[in-house]
Amino acid sequence: VAPAFSSVPGGRRHCLWRRAGPFLYWVPVLFICSILAWSYYAYVAQLCLLTISNIGEKMVCLIAYHLFFMMFLWSYWKTIFTLPMNPSKEFHLSYSDKELMEREPRNEIHQEVLKRAAKDLPISTRTMSGAIRYCDRCQLIKPDRCHHCSACDKCILKMDHHCPWVNNCVGFSNYKFFLLFLAYSLLYCLFIFATELQHFIRFWTNGLPDTQAKFHIMFLFFAAAMFSISLSSLFGYHCWLVSKNKSTLEAFRAPVFRHGTDKNGFNLGFSKNLREVFGDEKKYWLLPIFTSLGDGCSFPTCLVNQDLEQASTPAGHNANKKYAYILLLLFLYVQNNK
Repeated sequence: VAPAFSSVPGGRRHCLWRRAGPFLYWVPVLFICSILAWSYYAYVAQLCLLTISNIGEKMVCLIAYHLFFMMFLWSYWKTIFTLPMNPSKEFHLSYSDKELMEREPRNEIHQEVLKRAAKDLPISTRTMSGAIRYCDRCQLIKPDRCHHCSACDKCILKMDHHCPWVNNCVGFSNYKFFLLFLAYSLLYCLFIFATELQHFIRFWTNGLPDTQAKFHIMFLFFAAAMFSISLSSLFGYHCWLVSKNKSTLEAFRAPVFRHGTDKNGFNLGFSKNLREVFGDEKKYWLLPIFTSLGDGCSFPTCLVNQDLEQASTPAGHNANKKYAYILLLLFLYVQNNK
């Protein structure tokens, strides 16, 4: 295969790679689906139908398994096929502003244009240098917590990361689905691990007949154990992010506000942070239905009651200035009446 491929001209080779690109992005998803299909066959057919002899145990295992299986599939489907949300039209520059920025190479002019365009926009974050966050590729002012995804080649609202296992960007529109996908996949693996444990022990003690089911049970047990370990760490990390109201990107680089960097700028407290992702109605929390609060373009911060332009000023500084001004007036009054 390698010699044949190497004989293809460079331009044609690049064209073939671009055509194959969309399919290659789906390889991780197809891998997960194939593992899931095999696990269904191994658990339902080989374990429940052929190995478990007790009817009551068989029915309980089948009902519970299909419950976890369906919730896993539902949340995984929603994570994959929910389109990431992009900034609304109000964040795009006007045609005249785009022309001006293209004509003027000076960064000062660019910042003046962006400040004027962002004057009425609900943005609190800045770049490290204090400038307005702007995307050259999409030609728009970035809303708070919005980032440009190089894989999707577009700006994603409240972007968390681009996940190859779902071939999609995880952001504001599907972050709840991604969390539920992790939760139900972990429960799915733990359930298989727990219910297969006794049969796995029987395998090692030669309590199972030497049939095809024996090997399916063994490999499924090991697969469930390995996936449980990796999923528990990943799910635990995202639970911590939700409790702090952070995205993965914000955990690595704290957001910058007008007064400076603040890693807890969006932290509203555990309860409010949880509702930001799952919504106000608890009956929908465990369902892959969109219930997240807000529009994805603006977010409440713990700085909402502060004057952001003067946030770096000490609290008592203004009071001291007021007292000094009063003393100055008294001094002038005394001098004039001497």
